[in-house]
Amino acid sequence: MEVALAGLIGLFFTAAAYLLLSKAIIRMLLGVAILGNGVNLLIFTIGRLTAEVPPIVPAGEYFPLEGSTNPLPQALILTAIVIGFALFSFLLVLGYRAYQELDADNTDNMRVAEPENAPRPPLSY
Repeated sequence: MEVALAGLIGLFFTAAAYLLLSKAIIRMLLGVAILGNGVNLLIFTIGRLTAEVPPIVPAGEYFPLEGSTNPLPQALILTAIVIGFALFSFLLVLGYRAYQELDADNTDNMRVAEPENAPRPPLSY
């Protein structure tokens, strides 16, 4: 099970890197979302995968049963999912506003500070 998830994590990271290197804003946003899901899956896998023993501390004990899953990564992932969704929503709105203002989705065409027809800056002072 862990080997399959490791392969899936590698696939997520590869797809995220490919999309983040793109020049289109929407592809970059999808890369950020896939990267976040890959990191969450990595943390989930590190916390051990067992379905037989629940991660509950028995009454009178201080530690969970031997071989149980660590519940801390699962709690961290729930928080990371909420934060990741908020970040993705913010970036989506930011990308949409940039598209409205600049009428471009490609980062090469988003040249407000350096218009294409503007004179070149001096090469020396």
